Parts: sequence; structure tokens; C-alpha cells
Amino acid sequence: MPHPATTVAVSAALVFGLAACQQVRTPGFERFNAASAPATSVNPGINDAYLAEDLDPEAWQQRFEVETREIYDARYEIVRALHLQPGMAIADVGAGTGLFLEHFNAAVGPRGQVYALDIAPAFVDHMNQRAHEEQLDSVVALLCSEDSIDLPPNSINLAFICDVYHHFEYPQASMASIYEALRPNGQVVVIDFERIPGVSRQWVLDHVRADKATFTAEIEDAGFELVEEVEIDRFRESYFLRFRKAPERRR
Repeated sequence: MPHPATTVAVSAALVFGLAACQQVRTPGFERFNAASAPATSVNPGINDAYLAEDLDPEAWQQRFEVETREIYDARYEIVRALHLQPGMAIADVGAGTGLFLEHFNAAVGPRGQVYALDIAPAFVDHMNQRAHEEQLDSVVALLCSEDSIDLPPNSINLAFICDVYHHFEYPQASMASIYEALRPNGQVVVIDFERIPGVSRQWVLDHVRADKATFTAEIEDAGFELVEEVEIDRFRESYFLRFRKAPERRR
């Protein structure tokens, strides 16, 4: 489990220049951890596999980045639907092995910033190494907390949460940290599994704790307005929701 966030002043260039990529913590805001986190997880143990000491990022990359995975198959369509612009700052929350890093780096360009965030130190190391080797100069991978993305206020235009929201053990605190990190009118995109008893696969019913309506309500309660549900042609069991940061967060 990541330790409490600490302030780190380090540029992406320094990170990529290290011979051995190091784990980097984003500037922390412990008030979210102390004040907002619930006493218990809403889904205990769901992230245990990613926090294991023997986590093998290469093995997970082979599982995550294959055509049989729906979001990988639809990756180009997903990126187009995000409407990214040069100079934007985007947080890929729960970026894993870095499926979207190349696409996001190209979309935001040299004046933009891609924060690839994950709670798994091994994934963070893997993504920093990948960004260095592939010369993804706008990408920096950073370790975040289970209850906060640990980014400074007003630092991002978009939070991208793809196949990850159902892994949030502390969704209220996590979304509060995203709200603070987003700039005015910033957006959140959530891609997750449809959970429909009698329709969804048993794995989805067992793995995903709630349905789209429940997740939408949670996100709205955190201070976001649902803008639209975007149709992705290649989706068969997933959905794409776009939210906008409301002027004031509900208390």
C-alpha cells in the first residue's frame, strides 16, 4: 500500500533521465486521506493482486494489452472520443501497464502533460521505463494513494478512469481528490463494465460491485455533472460516461 504522499519537486526530464527509473510521488494533499477516507473499504481486497511484492508488470501487460480485451480493441475510438488537445494535462488514473501512454503523449504534445497514476509501485516503475524507452516526453508515471490521486489543485484538464472505478476502495475520497485536481470545467471520463444480472458475465457480476446507475450517482454526489454517455462501436459490455466538474462540490 502506498505510504502517505510527500511533496516531490522533480521534472519529467529528470525522471526519464534516470538510469534506473525510480518511483515518484506526486505532491500530496494529506487532508483528503485524513478527512475524507471512510473507515472501511467498499470492496476489500480487490487490489491485492496489484499490491503483491512479486507483481510482474510484463505478465500483466500481456493480459491487459491484447485484442481480446474490450478497451484495448477499442483504444483508438476511445482516444478520439476524449477530444484531447495539445497542451492539455491529463491524469490516467489506475494506468496499470500504460496501455494509453503512447496515444495520450501524441495527443497532448510537448506542451501537455500525462500523469500516469497507479497504486502499484511495480507498475509505476514499468511505465516510467516504458516512457523513457519509447521517448514519451510528456508522460510521467507517479505513485498515488488508494484514497487520493495526490495531484495539486487545478493541475489537470481531464481525469481518465478506465476499467478502474470499480477498483476504487474509497470512491468518495478518491473523487474528492480528483475534484480538487481538476481545473474549472474539467472533465472526468469513466469507462467501466455494465453490471446487469441475467445479462452480464458471471465474472463481471462477481468482480464489479455495482451497476452504472450506482456509480453515476456516486460521481454526481462528489461534485460532477453527467454530460453524456458516449457510444463506442466496439463496446459490447462496457460504457463510456463523460462528467464535468460542477462549480461547487456537494458537502
